[in-house]
Formats: sequence, structure tokens, C-alpha cells
Amino acid sequence: MLLSLDGRRVYFDLAGPQNAPVVCFTHSLNSDSGMWAEQLVPLLGAGYRVLRLDMRGHGGSAPVEGDYSMDALAADVKGALDVLDIKKVHFIGLSIGGMIGQGFALAYPDRLLSLTLCDTQPGTPPGSAGAWDERKQAVRKAGTVAVLADGTMERWFTPEFKGVNPIRWREIRDTISNTTPAGFLGCAAAIQTFDYEARLPTIKAPTLVICGDEDPGTPPERNKLIASKIPGGRYEGIADARHLPNVERPEQFNRVMMSWLAANR
Repeated sequence: MLLSLDGRRVYFDLAGPQNAPVVCFTHSLNSDSGMWAEQLVPLLGAGYRVLRLDMRGHGGSAPVEGDYSMDALAADVKGALDVLDIKKVHFIGLSIGGMIGQGFALAYPDRLLSLTLCDTQPGTPPGSAGAWDERKQAVRKAGTVAVLADGTMERWFTPEFKGVNPIRWREIRDTISNTTPAGFLGCAAAIQTFDYEARLPTIKAPTLVICGDEDPGTPPERNKLIASKIPGGRYEGIADARHLPNVERPEQFNRVMMSWLAANR
């Protein structure tokens, strides 16, 4: 489905009973709301309403030219909730989706029932400026995000995943390749220019942090740091997984997620 936000198209998928508690998902860079397919069935089976949003320039959502800020991306989520008349959510975000989740928790604390941050960072990753500039330059030169697809898949999944689930592997790789250059460049700029670490102790929502034990891009140490800064924050590692543990190890991820949501329902 599509909604209009500030005159631009935003894709969303909303399923489940109308009066049920809402679980709102935000995805990683160069992905879309389809990365949460493995979580949909157990959540609907447990009676939740599930909202999955595509970031600007990703999936079915229209891009915006220029650099984005993390606060603006968090405001996009709030704007979508307002259009859909959803008052409060259990927020679950991964990678940049988890960065957006921190910004959302800081700016709109009254809209949160709980917060789950996955494989993410509390601020621009230390020493990452050069790598991001290289990726941005590669996309500008090629005119497509497809140039990043293979390297991204190596960071996102252990080598075993392609053999175990080749169809899902190809779906995700194709999604990376078809992300709009403007969406990638804008979101990459947001990752390069944010820092929520000092403000994390002000977050009041019950917070769970999850990370794949083998994630090279948003490593467990950085996720444990987030959990340690937020009062009452809890950390859970997912073994034998890299950047998308919800896809690579859905049984383990869903067990942690469903237990957490039930405790905060």
C-alpha cells in the first residue's frame, strides 16, 4: 500500500487485527520492508498488528534528492504513524533502521511501547568515513547501487547462507541492486553525520538490543554499548549470524523477539 507524506510516496504494509498492539519495523540500508518476512507469521499468529515501512528511496518509497539526516528519517516514521492514526508502537529496527529507532525514541518517546534495536550503531561508526565515501563514489560513478551488491551480501550473511537458502539470498541481493541511488546516497549521508550516544541514557522505553555474533559492520561491542547506555537495556546475541540475523537465523531471532514483546505487551 502507499501513503502520501509531504507530497511523496511512502510504501507500507499493514496486517493484523485493527485493535491489536502494533509492531513497527524499519529496515537496513539498501533493503526494504521485505527483509522482515520471517517475522510476519509468528507476530500475526500471536495477535499483533504489523507495520512495515520502506525508507525514502528504498523499496516502493519515492526517493528525495540530497543528503538526509537521521532525525528526518525518524520524522518520516512519525509522519507515517500519524497518517495511519497509530498512536503507539513496539518499534523494531535493524542497522540504519535501528539508528532511526534511537532517533525516534529520543524525539517521540510518547509514541513507544518498547524499542528493539538490531545490528546497529549509536553514532557514525568510528573510522568509517573513508569506506562510506568510497561506496558513495562507486554508486555515483556506476549510476546504480548494484555495484555494491556482492560486497554487501558478504557483510550481511555467513558463507553458508547462500547454499542453505539460495532463493532468499537472491531476493535480498536483487533488492540491494534495485535500491535507488538517491535513496542510498541520502541515507549514507545520514549514517555519516549522526551521534546519539550521549543522549541514550535519556531513553525511557523498555529496550532490547540484538546483534549477530559475527556481524562485521555493526559489531556486538557497539551494540552492547547501546544496551549499557540505555537504562534497563538488555542485550542478546544471535550465534552464527552476521548483519541480518532475523533472516539468517529466524528461529533464534523470533524466539528472542516474541519473548520480549510478550513481556512488554
